[in-house]
Amino acid sequence: MFWNEKSLSEMSDDEWESLCDGCGHCCVWKFEDEDSGEILYTDIRCHLFDDKVCKCTDYMQRNIQVPECMNIRSFTDQQFAWLPSSCAYRLLHEGKSLLSWHHLICGDKNAVHHAKISLQNRTVCGDKFTEEDIVRHIIDPDECNE
Repeated sequence: MFWNEKSLSEMSDDEWESLCDGCGHCCVWKFEDEDSGEILYTDIRCHLFDDKVCKCTDYMQRNIQVPECMNIRSFTDQQFAWLPSSCAYRLLHEGKSLLSWHHLICGDKNAVHHAKISLQNRTVCGDKFTEEDIVRHIIDPDECNE
């Protein structure tokens, strides 16, 4: 259980990558409310994200194709708040345990989908949204399992 023995910064690339639960919340448009500082998630996905399998279609080149793609490994303490409360990276950063449905705990990579934590088949793609359209696509990542 390397995640209990190492800090995020001490993890190898393979260990780091294995923490991803495949929920897809990293791959949707997010905004910070200027007044409250709250991070607002939408169900509008990056064009590289395949929501049927909850994976990036070009993970190795994502930062070249999508320069604004999140690089969680280089996050500051404050940026971890941009991740949903169920995210392994955020949980470990905050000194918490992985959740029971996480594949490193239960052994099932599909558990995140069965628990309805993921955005599997729940996103839309596009780059021509008006501000009014975007507002209608705001979701609460912590309520995806309801």
